[in-house]
Amino acid sequence: EIHFVESGGGLVQAGGSLRLSCVAFGFSFDDYAIGWFRQAPGKEREGVACISSIDGTDVDTYYEDSVKGRFTISVDNVKNTVTLQMNSLQPEEAAVYLCNAFINQRWYWGQGTQVTVSS
Repeated sequence: EIHFVESGGGLVQAGGSLRLSCVAFGFSFDDYAIGWFRQAPGKEREGVACISSIDGTDVDTYYEDSVKGRFTISVDNVKNTVTLQMNSLQPEEAAVYLCNAFINQRWYWGQGTQVTVSS
């Protein structure tokens, strides 16, 4: 069964850092790109970063403009884990952060991990 387990969320002060992890089950990272999205109350879900790699090489990454230079996405193909390092977090970035993948013509989503940023 394909599913994700996210962790690493929590409460941080503005300017602080968090490291989120997404462990995937039921498929190989070698075959699919993995993305991080976030959704705040009353707002649309937005893409944050995405990564694809083959055997940990030929890594391609994408970042939403507002997080470039502050967030880093990485992958461990052996552990089937994608990590999102988030630095200089701002209050407006508080949200539920979810990982996902498009596999066999459908989207799979994790349940998310809550990130709260105090001002």
